[in-house]
Amino acid sequence: MNKFKTLSLAFLIILGLGINTLTQASQEAVLLKKPAIPDTTKNISNNILKEYTTVNPVAMVENPNIYLNKNVKFKAKFDKFSTLGLDYKPAFRSSEKYISFLIQRSNITTHNVPLSELKIFITRTEAEKHIDLNSGDEIEVAGKVFSNALGDVWMDAESFTVLSTKANNQNK
Repeated sequence: MNKFKTLSLAFLIILGLGINTLTQASQEAVLLKKPAIPDTTKNISNNILKEYTTVNPVAMVENPNIYLNKNVKFKAKFDKFSTLGLDYKPAFRSSEKYISFLIQRSNITTHNVPLSELKIFITRTEAEKHIDLNSGDEIEVAGKVFSNALGDVWMDAESFTVLSTKANNQNK
């Protein structure tokens, strides 16, 4: 009977240690498993990690091949929202999801002339946030040049920042 109690006690101790080890292993597995990251967060973090080369927009349109598939950024004067370049098959961006915008040429200071050789696309939802922009407002744009169709620069705006508006400048 004594042997039976001793064996039973040993069995219970071994069983308890085994359960404890399994529990600990499963807890470690949970800690080592990477948490699921929502797609929207992934997109934000990918844009933060991208490096953008500061460029002159006029230089871009003079040499579009150099900038193809490059991440670029620049400061410019906003001209207007437009439908220029939308739904053009070789460099397709749907007019249902996107709108384009033009910036002013920086190399002509006597008149406001849009830089129409630079087709910049922005999602309609983002553009709606900036509906009050006026021609001449200062902006910063960062994005990727995705095509050089027709010898022009076609770019997706991944970041659009208003630096100053005419209304703000008049109040200073």
